[in-house]
Amino acid sequence: MLSFLPAAARGVVAILMLVVNTLFWCLLLFALALVKLALPFAAVRAAIDPVLNGIATRWIAGNSGWMRLTQRTAWDVEGLDGFEYRGWYMVCANHQTWVDIFVLQHLFNRRIPLLKFFLKHELIWVPVMGLAWWALDFPFMRRHSEQYLRKHPEKRLEDLETTRRACAKFALLPTSVMNFVEGTRFTPDKHAAQHSPYRHLLKPKAGALALSLNALGDKFDSMIDVTIVYPGGAPSFWKFLRGDVERIVVRVDRHAIPAEFSSGNFMGDSKLRKRVQAWLHDLWQRKDRRIEEILAGEAQASGRADAIR
Repeated sequence: MLSFLPAAARGVVAILMLVVNTLFWCLLLFALALVKLALPFAAVRAAIDPVLNGIATRWIAGNSGWMRLTQRTAWDVEGLDGFEYRGWYMVCANHQTWVDIFVLQHLFNRRIPLLKFFLKHELIWVPVMGLAWWALDFPFMRRHSEQYLRKHPEKRLEDLETTRRACAKFALLPTSVMNFVEGTRFTPDKHAAQHSPYRHLLKPKAGALALSLNALGDKFDSMIDVTIVYPGGAPSFWKFLRGDVERIVVRVDRHAIPAEFSSGNFMGDSKLRKRVQAWLHDLWQRKDRRIEEILAGEAQASGRADAIR
């Protein structure tokens, strides 16, 4: 443990290890991705994709290593048991900070198949990482406002086709499809602008989730619903690197996916869209209550600790 170092020094050490770990594994990723690009045949993909996923798994393990070395975070996690590494899962979580991605990867690595995220199309231009995400077949989505889509309904079909192409690849190898259904990170300003009915969450968007369920049919074993809480407040990435996040609380729930969501026509059936949205709204209500309960419990424990001191 490097907890004896000053916070700034821990942050510098952490970012150096993150960069070295990323560059090392990305060089291997890029070399194999070029082979896959030059030889776009099903047999080549079938041979290379498991290797690419294995590289990504080791990359994530390396990140977990420097996190353990530089951070003093207390983890309170429940619900991680009983998953199959060779299964297909839909994963959703609340979203507050880029740190969420490291939390999810750290906890689920080697417990379930590699998490594949739906990413904003602009992120493909992020140096090194954009190319790595492309190599790993992460789908890049163009996010449009509802107002824009009403004026340009053909754009809905673009996202549908992107999702279908991504899920066609996911169907070939056990995959965990990760979706931040709020569509963006939670902030008080976004929460107020949305007039969100939830206290700690933004409104969930069913589109990408429903299209994934529809495209992959009955391959998904279940929905993994992850609730992430930072009792000290959602940290910046630099604060995370410094090891200043004292406590992270994570609760994992597993839900059966209604069969009709996999077989229905989400784009063409307005009643089905309403049922998917209602199902997601129910999940989000329960998640909101759970976050409130966790924060209340953390406040009580902190109060008792202060009283003892």
